[in-house]
Amino acid sequence: MKELLLVDCCVRGKESRTRKLIDAFLEGLNQKQFHVTTISPEAEGMVPLTGANFARREKLVEEGQLNHPRFCYAQQFAQADAVVFAAPLWELSFPAILKVYIENISVKGITFGCDADGIFGSCRGSRLIFLTTRGERYENSGLEQGSRYLEAMSKFFGFDSYACVAADGLDAKGGDSRIIMADACGRARGLAASLS
Repeated sequence: MKELLLVDCCVRGKESRTRKLIDAFLEGLNQKQFHVTTISPEAEGMVPLTGANFARREKLVEEGQLNHPRFCYAQQFAQADAVVFAAPLWELSFPAILKVYIENISVKGITFGCDADGIFGSCRGSRLIFLTTRGERYENSGLEQGSRYLEAMSKFFGFDSYACVAADGLDAKGGDSRIIMADACGRARGLAASLS
């Protein structure tokens, strides 16, 4: 059975519209083919890499102690066959807790490496997926940065492909949020069903 890691950064909890995309995605997923592990960086108490926290981590990396419990999230991420990030649009990107998670799993020797040719991804996953909801219309504005960043990170980590399902313009004037959400949920289900 393959491993799918779902990183839930739906900061509004049960009120989250992004959670509806998660539910639709899981409905479409072949549960006999994938084991799903859900992680909430907020619930896990993840914090930014600063000060003594950062120094301790760097020392462990320098000493080659990559099996230290400190790196359990990076190991989990690197071993997943597919990864799904779920987060709403937040200040043109996504909530800070998702960036905190990415900081914590970006570990040289686990999720990426370097050699004479440069940086390469070390993750075994083939698909990285971003599920997101946006109040206004950002799809073709050039302003949205969250999906762009995650697409770059998918290459950095070594994933074969990246996909984003966005419910765009849910609060925009003249739009119908029910239709927009139903369409995005349909795309999320279809994307999940295509995973193998």
